[in-house]
Amino acid sequence: MRRLEVHPEVYEELEEARAWYYDHATGLGNEFLDEVEHAITTIQRSPAAWPIYFYNTRRFLVHRFPFAVVYRYDEVKIQIVAVPHQRRKPSYWKSRKFK
Repeated sequence: MRRLEVHPEVYEELEEARAWYYDHATGLGNEFLDEVEHAITTIQRSPAAWPIYFYNTRRFLVHRFPFAVVYRYDEVKIQIVAVPHQRRKPSYWKSRKFK
């Protein structure tokens, strides 16, 4: 299985979204995180299944929530680049680099 790398800013995005959903309905924040985790697990099993998006990335649309998991991969690793909201500046992440 490929090594998973997550851009550090993704954790901030996830926490911000989780907190917003948590404030709006009991348990919804955790349901959001569960859906993102499911998306990442699905990507790990079959990273080539989704079409090219921008800058050699691919995009998996998160079930039930208006978010996507933007990632790229090679033979060794899968890099989660961003988890953007699809209706609010969905391409803000384009300048992100991995160290």
